[in-house]
Amino acid sequence: MHNIPIITEEIYPVPLSKVWNAITDKNQMEEWYFTIEDFELREGAEFNFTVSFEDVIYHHRCVIKEIVPQKRFSHTWTHPSQSNGESVVTWDLQPVDNGTKVTLTHTGVENFADAGADFSRENYVAGWEEILGTSLRNFLSK
Repeated sequence: MHNIPIITEEIYPVPLSKVWNAITDKNQMEEWYFTIEDFELREGAEFNFTVSFEDVIYHHRCVIKEIVPQKRFSHTWTHPSQSNGESVVTWDLQPVDNGTKVTLTHTGVENFADAGADFSRENYVAGWEEILGTSLRNFLSK
């Protein structure tokens, strides 16, 4: 069960360019994802954001690894306040009949074992399903 990537797939009935902009444009990301003050779409750029849940603030630090315009966006994903671990999130976009398929792959979540139960694989699966299945879907349907 360890080292198995989390893979979440969704198909959205919108053009690929609309999805690409939603996942890579700072202003659009704020509407459905997170507020990321220091986001810059550039390989090697670092960006940070925080999420508060049940009186705990979770700091996320990410570094952009790969950008293939209109196809792939990949970045590291760390929680420096809670864990020494590092993982990688990759967004792959593919045109399909009448829309766009997004495949999100999150590898390395087992590296957060030192952070406790809040960082379980199950919590990441639920989080990505909510983010892609509800938040992004609702944003794209506007």
